Amino acid sequence: MSPIGATLAANGNAAETGPNGDASKLRITLTQSRKAVPPPEEQIFGKIYTDHMVVVSFDPAIGWLDPEIRPYGPLSIDPSASIFQYGTSVFEGMKAYLGPDGKARLFRPEHNMARLKKSADRLALPSFDEYEVLKLITKLVALESRWIPETKGHSLYIRPTIIGTRPSIGVRASDSAILYIILSPTGPYFRISKPISLLAVNEPVRAWPGGTGGHKVATNYSPTFKPQQHAEKLGYDQILWMVGEKVTEVGAMNFFVVIKRDDNDLDIITPPLDGTILPGITRKSVLALAAAHPSHTVLSGLPDVVRLHAHERELTMSDLRTWSAEGRLLEAFATGTAAIVAGIGRIGFEGSDIRLPENEGGLGPVAKALFERITDIQTGRTEWENWGVLCE
Repeated sequence: MSPIGATLAANGNAAETGPNGDASKLRITLTQSRKAVPPPEEQIFGKIYTDHMVVVSFDPAIGWLDPEIRPYGPLSIDPSASIFQYGTSVFEGMKAYLGPDGKARLFRPEHNMARLKKSADRLALPSFDEYEVLKLITKLVALESRWIPETKGHSLYIRPTIIGTRPSIGVRASDSAILYIILSPTGPYFRISKPISLLAVNEPVRAWPGGTGGHKVATNYSPTFKPQQHAEKLGYDQILWMVGEKVTEVGAMNFFVVIKRDDNDLDIITPPLDGTILPGITRKSVLALAAAHPSHTVLSGLPDVVRLHAHERELTMSDLRTWSAEGRLLEAFATGTAAIVAGIGRIGFEGSDIRLPENEGGLGPVAKALFERITDIQTGRTEWENWGVLCE
């Protein structure tokens, strides 16, 4: 496991440290009344928050001010602020995991910081030093270490957010902002041991070429709530988003299929990053691990004589129907920070369902092998390519 600084430097993401937003100038104000950590069964995703938060403000005349850790609570924002009027908000989803040695770990956090910076740039929000923000995250996680669940499948969810706070309804970029970081102990995203069901829709669309689908901005998410309600009324768990015939994402997750080849190897296919799809860190990790089997590592439960061929290529509903009819569509699964890997059991489109083979526990052999390897890396039980980073 590598420390934060070494990981950022090795990946070329450590920007020059400047005086503004400098983590070494962090001020800490501790709460006078610590909350009780809830039992595992009450740790539902996004429902409970820890005692403290990080807050850093950006002043257009000064830059990023000195950061502070303070008790979790409301922010004071002008009613005319850009975030309220024009949705100038970007965020990240990360997790801290407790290893068998009792130490907290982050999973490939340099990629989260790079994506947050890219998202902020897309909305013309103030830029920031990824290294300094990551140091603030590790300091907050260390302070709140008692909140990191020890139960298997549980973690401490980390939500860094940047919002525009320019107090004007004039239509222009926000020249002031607040960066804040909050933490939430959480259990499994889907609290069921069965695969999820999808309703494929091509109207409305979640994202379009040239839009913001490849960035983690707030306005990508709120327009999906109404279609999600419709899918649930029809008995489906999530939306499979499409652009025309092309498949893109599952809800807020990336989409994968496993296809049997004529040579009995397996193709692992996910749609390409064409600007409509978020470049997920778990997605990136799945592609790398799949490509490594079996030449560089053997994934648990998979034969070492079967090669996994990882592809980024366009997928259509016609492809899925054809592969299903031919008996070649072996698995479909979704990936993301919250769920990690979620199995898919059926996909509804134009009044009929594509049904995937049933597997005990909801995950097919490939999805299960990937899930187990990724979670082992996240919790420090397995080391791989410096993906696990200690909070030191």
